[in-house]
Amino acid sequence: MASLQYYAYKGKGKENLARFGYQQAVRIGDRIECSGQGGWHPETGVFNTEINAQIDQAFENVDLNLKDAGGKGWPQVFRVNSYHVPINDEALAAMVRNFKKWMPDHSPIWTCVGTPRLGEDNMRVEIEVVAFDPEGAKTTQK
Repeated sequence: MASLQYYAYKGKGKENLARFGYQQAVRIGDRIECSGQGGWHPETGVFNTEINAQIDQAFENVDLNLKDAGGKGWPQVFRVNSYHVPINDEALAAMVRNFKKWMPDHSPIWTCVGTPRLGEDNMRVEIEVVAFDPEGAKTTQK
């Protein structure tokens, strides 16, 4: 069985590890699984309260997280789970717009859920992903 390698990027990733006790990503062989990424600024942790800006930032944070774990970012993502407060047409349109921007050559599988609250007070979106990274698996296991 492949060993687990955990990652927490500088700034908000390390802060969440210290404050809440969880990692931002784990590599399991050729897969990278990411904890839900919110629309926080990755260095300051401040949330933009506008939903489109928060979703855009969450997508950037997913990309940062995957690259911190040795991946290439969104092009390797095949599964997306997103959680929204609230779930509405504006949030869905922002998700679809970002899918087209970050994954222009493929469409992932996607589960989208509305929920009454997420992990922090100003958090309106949380995006978790799974990515396939066979090349990165070879270099991280050496």
